[in-house]
Amino acid sequence: MAARRELTFLLAEPERRLLRAIATRLPRWVTSDGLTALGVVGALGTGAAYALSTLSVAWLWAASAMLVVQWFGDSLDGTLARVRRAERPRYGYYLDHIVDAFSTAAIGAGIGLSPYVNLGVALAGVLAYLILSINVYLESQAFGVFRLGYSRIGPTEARIILVAANVALALSGPGAAVVPVATGAAAALAVGMFVMVAVRIGRNVSALGRLEPPPTASPPRHLTTTSPEGYLLKHEAVRPI
Repeated sequence: MAARRELTFLLAEPERRLLRAIATRLPRWVTSDGLTALGVVGALGTGAAYALSTLSVAWLWAASAMLVVQWFGDSLDGTLARVRRAERPRYGYYLDHIVDAFSTAAIGAGIGLSPYVNLGVALAGVLAYLILSINVYLESQAFGVFRLGYSRIGPTEARIILVAANVALALSGPGAAVVPVATGAAAALAVGMFVMVAVRIGRNVSALGRLEPPPTASPPRHLTTTSPEGYLLKHEAVRPI
């Protein structure tokens, strides 16, 4: 909660300026909690639109629109609190991350229920993303730095990739070749996420090992009859058989 934020992904700086400009112009009746709720609605709407794309490719356009809604609510709630100097660090930290986990599961399940990506592959992607997120939260406690993205890819870039995929699928239309291509791309993305988190965990364990090397063996403490251990040893020695 008190960790220094380090945003290294591609759109971090322009997004930060845009969000701050929007937050300063929002009416007072818009609250951070309201934006968080809007983000949840956007995630549920995205998942539902993906699932409904079994009926028509037009639902892919709806999924893209709901991803924008989800970005607006999820990205702006914390910025609004900071602009208005109304931060609630522990409350916001907990709520933001539990909502992120729920939103990821909702969107991933919807993708798996669509006709384009195998459900198992989609859920593997959800699992990989949640492990990536858990690692970020643990890093903030272990190192005091909150690194939201991995390399140049963050949540906003991930949404843009999804929107681009939606456009490509909607324009190509349903076809026998589309499903294996989409599933293969999703599988490659999931594998890539697992590889990224494995590399980062290895680096973290190595860094923490240098910061906290294993303790060297120390000689046993001298036991005296005044210490509890010495008292017990003395009386064990003279206990009659």
